[in-house]
Amino acid sequence: MTEEPRQIAGRYRLVELIGGGAMGMVWRGEDTSLDRVIAVKELILPFGHGGEEKAAEAKNRAMREARIAARLQHPHAITVFNVVEHEDRPWLIMEYLPSKSLSAVLADDGPLPVDEVIRIGIQLTSALQAAHEAGIVHRDVKPGNVLIGLDGTVKVTDFGISRASGDATYTATGEISGTPAFLAPEVARGVDATAASDVFSLGATLYTVIEGGPPFGTADNQIALLYRVSSGEIVPPVKAGKLKPLLLRLLEVKPEDRPEMGAVLTELRMLAAFDGDEPPEMAAPAVTATQRIEEEHMPAPVPPPVVEKRRRGALIAVAVGAVLVVVAVVAGILFAIRQKDDKAAPPSPTPTPQSSQVPSEAPVPPPAVSETPSSPSPTPTSSPSPTTGETPSQSAAAAVSAYFGLLPGNLEAGWAGLSDRFKREHKQTYESYSGFWRGMRSVSVSVTERGPNQVAGKVTYVKTNGSTSTENHTYTLVQVDGKWLIDTES
Repeated sequence: MTEEPRQIAGRYRLVELIGGGAMGMVWRGEDTSLDRVIAVKELILPFGHGGEEKAAEAKNRAMREARIAARLQHPHAITVFNVVEHEDRPWLIMEYLPSKSLSAVLADDGPLPVDEVIRIGIQLTSALQAAHEAGIVHRDVKPGNVLIGLDGTVKVTDFGISRASGDATYTATGEISGTPAFLAPEVARGVDATAASDVFSLGATLYTVIEGGPPFGTADNQIALLYRVSSGEIVPPVKAGKLKPLLLRLLEVKPEDRPEMGAVLTELRMLAAFDGDEPPEMAAPAVTATQRIEEEHMPAPVPPPVVEKRRRGALIAVAVGAVLVVVAVVAGILFAIRQKDDKAAPPSPTPTPQSSQVPSEAPVPPPAVSETPSSPSPTPTSSPSPTTGETPSQSAAAAVSAYFGLLPGNLEAGWAGLSDRFKREHKQTYESYSGFWRGMRSVSVSVTERGPNQVAGKVTYVKTNGSTSTENHTYTLVQVDGKWLIDTES
C-alpha cells in the first residue's frame, strides 16, 4: 500500500524532499487549486529552553518573509506566493526552479571561470539592487542561497532572515543571522546588517566561486572564524583576473568604502562588455572586454583600430574626411580674401600661427599651426607662455577651479583639461579616468595661486556612497593653444 502524499492547508501536496538546512526543509510540491509545481518550505521551529518564545519569533519571521517577498518581484529572485500555518508551524509556498545551488555547482565542478562568475554576478546583483531599492536587506547572501537553473538562470532565494527597513527586527538579542564565512566584518562585530553588508557578502560569494574557498578561509570553530572575519583581513584573490579590482572594493573593511549595489551592477556589465546592439557574430575573440570598453569611451573622433568596429570606424572616417575637406576649402577661400585685402601689407618673415589674425568663426588652415611648433608636447620646463601665441582668458588658479567644476558631470571636457604628459606619467586612460569619477557624487576645490603657472588646491571628494575625503595637491599648468592644461600633480 502506497502512502498518500502529505497535503498542506488543503491544497498544497508534498511530492519530494529536495533540500533542507538550519531554517527548514524544502519540498517539491503541487498546488492542486492552480495545478502548478511549487516549492514548499517547512520552517523548523526551535525547541527546548525558551522554545515557545522562539517558536513565536519564527512564525513572525515567516510572516515577515512573505511580506518581503510580496514587495520584491524580480526575474532573479525566487517568489513567495503564500504562507500558511499547518501542524502549528508556518509553511512557505514558493516558486519552484529546477536548479542546483551555487555551492553544489562549486562542489561538483570546482572553481568557475571569471567570465562565468561575472555572468552569474550580473543576475544576482540585479536582484539584490532591486531588494535594496525596496528597502530590503537580505543578510545571508552566500553560494547556498544562489540557485542556478537548468537554463543558466540565476535566482537568489531565502529571504527568511532578511529585514525590511522599518519592520521590527525579530532576531533574538545577541544572535547573529547569516553564515560566518560570508558575513561582513561589521556584522561579525555585532553591528546590524545594512545594504553595504550585502555588498560585502556578494563579494565573498563571487570570491568563493572563483578562488574555491571564502575570503577568510574556513574553520570548524565558528567563534574563531567570526574573530577572523571581524578583522577584515582577507586572503588576496589570485584567480580573479579582470574582476580583481572590483572584488577588492566589494570586500573593503569599512562599509562606506564599498560601492552601492547599482554601481556594482554597472561595473559587472562593463566587465562583461555588455553591448545589446552588437550582433554576436561581430565580436572578435582576440579583443578583451577592457579594450572594447576603452574604444567605446575614447574622446577623440578617430575610428578605433579594432576588427569588430571596422564598419562604424569607416563611417566615422568618411564623415571626418568630409568635414576636413569643407574646412580646408572654406579656410582657403577666407585666406585668399584676406591676402587680397591686405596685399599692401609686408609679408610675415616666418610662418607664425595665424589664429590671432583670422576671425573667430573661420577655421585656421592646418599648415599654419603645424609648421613650427616649439616642441611636440609640453615638458616640465615649458614656458608659461601659450604655445600658439594666444593669451589665456583666465588665470591658472581659475583654470583649476574650472576644471573641477566640470566634474563629475562632463568627463570628456575634464579629460581634455589634462596634458599628454600628465596622462602618460599617471598611466591614465579615458576608461580609468571615467571609472574613478563614476565613483564620485561631487567634488569641490579651494585654490591658491603660487606662481604664474602653479596652483595649490584643497580638493574634497564626495563618493557615491556618501563618504568624503580631502586631498591637498600642487598643480603645475602649461598653456596649449591659449588654454591652461594640468601638466603635473604633486
